[in-house]
Amino acid sequence: MFAPDSPQSTHPNSPAVGTFAADTQAMLIETSWNRSKRFGLQPRTSQDFHTLPTTDLRLLREQHRSLMQHATPVMTTLHQQIIDAESVVVLTDAQGVVLHTIGEPAFAEKAAKVAMRPGVSWGEAQKGTNAIGTAIYERQPVVVHADQHFLEANHGLTCSASPIFAPAGDLLGVLDVTGDYRGFHKHTISLVRMSAQLIENTYFRRTYAGQLIVAFHARPEFIGTLMEGLIAFAPDGRVLAANRSACLQLELSLASVRTHTALSLLRRGASELHDLAAHAASEPLQCVLPSGVRIHAVPSSSSARYFASGAVASDHDFNARKAPLQPATKPAAPNEQTTRSTAKPQTSAAILPHANLDDLDSGDAQIANVIARLRRVAHTEVSILIEAETGAGKEWFSMAIHRASERRNGPFVAVNCAAIPEGLIESELFGYEEGAFTGARRKGHIGKLREASGGTLFLDEIGDMPLPMQARLLRVLQERVVTPLGSNKSIAVDVRLVCATHKRLRELLKAHTFRDDLYYRLNGLTVRLPPLRDRSDVREIVTRLLLSMNSQGGSRWQIAPDVWALMLRHPWPGNLRQLSNVLATAMAIAAPGPTIERDHLPEDFLDDIIERDSFALAAAPVPSATTVARSTPVSLDDMTVNAMQLALERHSGNVSATARELGVSRNTLYRKLPKPKPRAVPS
Repeated sequence: MFAPDSPQSTHPNSPAVGTFAADTQAMLIETSWNRSKRFGLQPRTSQDFHTLPTTDLRLLREQHRSLMQHATPVMTTLHQQIIDAESVVVLTDAQGVVLHTIGEPAFAEKAAKVAMRPGVSWGEAQKGTNAIGTAIYERQPVVVHADQHFLEANHGLTCSASPIFAPAGDLLGVLDVTGDYRGFHKHTISLVRMSAQLIENTYFRRTYAGQLIVAFHARPEFIGTLMEGLIAFAPDGRVLAANRSACLQLELSLASVRTHTALSLLRRGASELHDLAAHAASEPLQCVLPSGVRIHAVPSSSSARYFASGAVASDHDFNARKAPLQPATKPAAPNEQTTRSTAKPQTSAAILPHANLDDLDSGDAQIANVIARLRRVAHTEVSILIEAETGAGKEWFSMAIHRASERRNGPFVAVNCAAIPEGLIESELFGYEEGAFTGARRKGHIGKLREASGGTLFLDEIGDMPLPMQARLLRVLQERVVTPLGSNKSIAVDVRLVCATHKRLRELLKAHTFRDDLYYRLNGLTVRLPPLRDRSDVREIVTRLLLSMNSQGGSRWQIAPDVWALMLRHPWPGNLRQLSNVLATAMAIAAPGPTIERDHLPEDFLDDIIERDSFALAAAPVPSATTVARSTPVSLDDMTVNAMQLALERHSGNVSATARELGVSRNTLYRKLPKPKPRAVPS
């Protein structure tokens, strides 16, 4: 046993630790325990001390030499940040075999007693539920504390691990901090996660050194920190790879990002980006993502400056980046403009996220009614809650509300409550004093509430805010003062609150996951934005987006009649965000234009239509000769294939004619329809 007084199953920290809500953490541990049992392990199974032979371990380390080069400086700095003699920093390969450890000699000896040493595998099949093995399986940061470990021999440990991914998305290994369970701290997982991200970013730049790399973020001060998005482009503008922050900001999977080009992602040609990289422009480049969000980008064609003598990151680099949620530069004073520009657009066709309420009125009666209600309260201090599906334009409207308010000259600060780790959201909102917690920024952090003082604070996805933070936010709204972490001094704040969520807060009230007192404090005026599929102004929105995307001049883009028909009948599950992305992609494929044809549309756009038509087909009366028993369940895929086969029969097997009728590509038909069985050869 690691510690003679290791905790029992009722240990108070066991139900919820790290960045997980109690139910999520409990489910993660439960499913991992079930896997451990399927591996044939028992809680009282003796610890597996099997270590790779010296020659095999040397070979394994040589195979992962690049990973170790990138990770070792970060591990050293991470250990210094933790300042805890009762812990060890661990690096493993993608199978969980320990490659390298850094820790105090006294604790390293204790760790070796539970097989936490190079050459030992900490995969779930060998060690059961543990942070390293479970992080590998879940492909996400994991905390396993005390008796959450499957093996009783490990109950004296508290472990925080984060996977490390290669630029192409493959798992490289795992970074872990293991310590005595009595030294548990909820911020450890945040430091581990950020350290893993630093390793990924430096690995990314080394992998694509010499290629065109664009670093970007919506806030220029975050470029050069852990929060920066990184995209590597081939000379012709094709995307080679993107880091996790880039995918998060683009709201696309890595596979989806790699189908794009520089033009479709940033609305900038590859030649322009190469020229700017060659001249090392001093000011970030203004770009617009497919979602319509404006960003600041810095292109570079060589990453040599990020490396010296084989080192991948110095202590200074890590200290500058370890707190990515804080600006790298001096925070703006309360009355300064922050986060995003609120300059008035020159025309109503300007980029929609920077539009006024009038610009957002594009002819739909439902939207006109929402705008009329917002206009009546925009100049007041009434709190506003926007409910809408993801991608329906919540942030566009929140910015327009700010522009219409008396606070239009003050800051507009946006916070996505769902995108900030639970362990960091408190410090992000309320700020902290120097030394408030391990890894805190040396001069502290002002916090978003103080940044927004004198202006508007937009809390997106407020329904995902943890309950403890809801209580603190309510107190701030009532008392109009904020107390930073590590301080007993209250500071006055003056903010106008606009909140948004894709959830129904009333349903969260019933589930007791949202405080009713906070709900009624926020619920001054609630408006619901209709999904794009229910709006009557799709044609006008498309026209405006095309104009805004063609801001660099050239001939005016047109849409072929059959494409208009597809857009008007499309279900648009991703709403305005999806529409903007579809248009950007189609324009890139159709360049130099000026007409967007059906062949220029992404295949998943066409797949959405065929799936919607499949639902309609299933609901329509079916001739009795082909009717399937109503008690037989029918899947969506079955209905899709059935619709395709019926259309194919109507066109006597003509695939091109079938694709035109259904509004999909021939490749989609070939992919969806079952392959014909080979004919038997007569003997």
